[in-house]
Order: sequence, then C-alpha cells, then structure tokens
Amino acid sequence: MRHRRKGRVLGRSPSHQRALLRNLASALLLTERETDAGEAGAAKVAGRIVTTLAKAKEVRPLVERCVTIAKRGLVAGDAARQFATNAERDSAEWKRWRESAEWSKWAQAVAPAVKARRRVVRLLGDKQAARILFERVAPRFLDRPGGYTRILKLATPRLGDAGPRAIIEFVGQEAGAATQAPRVEKAGAR
Repeated sequence: MRHRRKGRVLGRSPSHQRALLRNLASALLLTERETDAGEAGAAKVAGRIVTTLAKAKEVRPLVERCVTIAKRGLVAGDAARQFATNAERDSAEWKRWRESAEWSKWAQAVAPAVKARRRVVRLLGDKQAARILFERVAPRFLDRPGGYTRILKLATPRLGDAGPRAIIEFVGQEAGAATQAPRVEKAGAR
C-alpha cells in the first residue's frame, strides 16, 4: 500500500528514480544548446522532450525548481556587477581592487549567485545543463512568477507497451510557436 506516500515509483528503486529525473531534466535543458542542424543528437525542437506522461509529471517540479533557483542567482549576479572590476586578473589594478573594500562588497553580493549555481549542479548532476540554464533559460523567465513548463499529452501511445506519451517543454515564444502548427482542413471532411 502507498498510504500518504508522495510521488510515483516509476518501477524503480529510489536511487534509480533520482537518476532518471536528473537525466530527464538535463535532457530538457540540453535541447536548448547550440547545435548544427545535421549534428547527431541535435534536438528537433529546442526546449522540448517526449517521454511518458508519468515521467513528465514527475520531472516538472524539478525543472521548475531549478529555473527558480537560477533566476535568484541571476538577480544576485546582477547586483554584484556594480562592485566588480574590469581589470585583467593579476594586474596591478586588479590587485588593488582585491585588497579594497569593493572586493569584500563584491564577494558578499556574488555569494548567493555562486550558491545557486552549485545547488543547480547538485540537483541536475550536469554542469553543461546548469550553464545552459543560467545563460539561456532563466533570463527568458525573469519576469515570470512560475509555470515555466507545460505538459502536452500525445494522442499516439508508445510502441511496444502502449504507454501514454507526453511532451514536456518550456513555455514562451520560442517553444510556444513550435507547438502551434497550422491546422489543415481535409476537403469534404465533416
């Protein structure tokens, strides 16, 4: 019995469940990376993966939590830029800045941004996915309070076991425009 137990087991042990959700979340973020059209492993549509409905519903909170953490990190990083220096590292000007009070203000302001990056890497287990999240995905959602992903059920089940399939994708102009395919009316169909 599963009295008051949250979440879906997905037919896996707890460690396997965590690994599965991390991999799905990383795969969703990695579809946003720049790739050539003919490159092997390139996503057909950026910010979208197809999986089963149960897996999509389970991975959604993880992805949303990561985007929220990244948004907070971006805000902290922007606040720290006012105390930063443009001097090249290990130059005389940089060393003076490093010894000044401006550096300690910068270090205090940038600490939440560093913490956010480390936390996202821990949640996703993939540094490249975390980098894409901070550089591309989170800036798109800075003014959005939540609801960064959507789940669309597919009409055709998975071949083999007839499992219900779904698309999980990021909302927005880029992902939303791809889902709005023009409808073609068949002649004489009513």
